Amino acid sequence: MFSQLLSAEFWRHNVDYVIFAVLGLMSFIMLWKVLERYFFYKRLDLGRYPNIHSLNIALEHNLTAIYTVGSNAPYVGLLGTVIGILLTFYEMGAAGGNVDAGKIMMGLAMALKATALGILVAIPSIIFYNGLSRTVEVKRQSWLAQRS
Repeated sequence: MFSQLLSAEFWRHNVDYVIFAVLGLMSFIMLWKVLERYFFYKRLDLGRYPNIHSLNIALEHNLTAIYTVGSNAPYVGLLGTVIGILLTFYEMGAAGGNVDAGKIMMGLAMALKATALGILVAIPSIIFYNGLSRTVEVKRQSWLAQRS
């Protein structure tokens, strides 16, 4: 079973599915955390936090996960591209000197879609992170204004 996972044939048929599944999971986690934070900030009662430290802990909870998805999704996509290109070169080598240029270009184009999807996951993650970070700063300043 494990040797099948390491075979070029397995990866040739499944690399897209594996990368897309990982990126899909990352997207799901990111959206879950974004929605959780959004609704938390909407119903936040600043008066229940006795000090700035407990407020900061509450405000910044789950933001790291959102940022992590945004910063790592392009690398996951790039990994899929690199594996796809490696498999294309492997197929070229296995074909001997009889290489079809159209087949090579299709293999490379298919490999690049993983990078595109990784970027597509990263951009909204970073946008959401920046927006939520701004909300954190506004809430923090509101808390400080109430105390002075």
